[in-house]
Amino acid sequence: MSSQDTGGQATLAPQESRVGNDVPAQTRSERFASGNVDDFAPVTGRETEWKLSPVTKLAALLDGELDGGTYNLSTSPSDGFSMSWVAPQDAPRGVAGLAEDRIAANAWSSTTEILVVDIKGEHAEPLRLGRTELGDRARAGHTIIRAHANSHATLILESSGDALLAENVEFDIQDGASIQLVYVQDWNPGAIHYAAHFATVAKDATLTHIVISLGGDVVIVNPSTQLVGAGAAGHLWGAYFADATQHLEHRVYVHHQGPQTVSRVTYKGALHGKGARTVWVGDVLIGVDAVGTDSYEQNRNLVLSNGTRADSIPNLEIKTGDIAGAGHASATGRFDDEQLFYLQSRGIEELDARRLVVMGFLVDVISKINDPSLVEELTHKIQQKLSRTEVE
Repeated sequence: MSSQDTGGQATLAPQESRVGNDVPAQTRSERFASGNVDDFAPVTGRETEWKLSPVTKLAALLDGELDGGTYNLSTSPSDGFSMSWVAPQDAPRGVAGLAEDRIAANAWSSTTEILVVDIKGEHAEPLRLGRTELGDRARAGHTIIRAHANSHATLILESSGDALLAENVEFDIQDGASIQLVYVQDWNPGAIHYAAHFATVAKDATLTHIVISLGGDVVIVNPSTQLVGAGAAGHLWGAYFADATQHLEHRVYVHHQGPQTVSRVTYKGALHGKGARTVWVGDVLIGVDAVGTDSYEQNRNLVLSNGTRADSIPNLEIKTGDIAGAGHASATGRFDDEQLFYLQSRGIEELDARRLVVMGFLVDVISKINDPSLVEELTHKIQQKLSRTEVE
């Protein structure tokens, strides 16, 4: 295993050197990890982890120089909610994970200021972070979010405007904490955003991680969650809507390590327009000590026109026979004719009926957010996107 970050760079055991080694790990937990970009071979696009991604568009993040300094953030002040920028050598990087690919490692190596966010106590109102002024310069980011023991909160991070961004985000969810983290990607057309999320969830703690991807040219968000403590729970939700200009990608990993852990993964996406592309890969690993595990993951994609492509790959690996339950499912298709018939029989025009079906499909995930105003805002954005869509 790679050790915790020291001095801004990860240290590695000699046998973990990756350069020139293209043999993929057969078990998700054995994937190579490092905070040093030079430990990763150049990407050709033929690698297992990259063959579904638009590597040409990602070239600036794969191999280019990245500005790893501070950027402007808006925030909602609250007691028990603080943020600060610190130097890499002073930040507890590597607590939740290490970079597992070249872009994440390039961001790790390039970051010169780390954003550390601390959440303590109970917060009835959602906490907020917003960023809108990143611009089109290639950037690196690293954020560490610490939910202290027995804290309870919803934290919303909304991203909009222009961006060419590679970032790592770590979540340290400590004993007894219950945290909902909501990440909204509503970038301008042409924006490129790659994010690797790493979480550790301790004893009797609950992490709800929600990803909403609507805007941007290429948006890739890869959440990795380690349920390390007894009784830890992870709920990972996602909703996305890709049109003809967009590639939206999500690779989800849940590793059950502690006993009596629970995970639920549900991602739903809609696609419209020739060239619209989505990728979803879901990996669940139930470890040898994760007795009593209860796990289920699913991905659903709704195709609204010809010329789209949705890749959906669920994987489940179980290393103990003593579990409460585990399963996975994936489906990609067009409308349910029975739903359309029902709506039309109530006097709703066919086009409106189809749009209602899409809304209900995606809002099923969006409604999980603990902020009615944000749910309303995102619902309106989907309605606007649908209004520009001739649903077939």
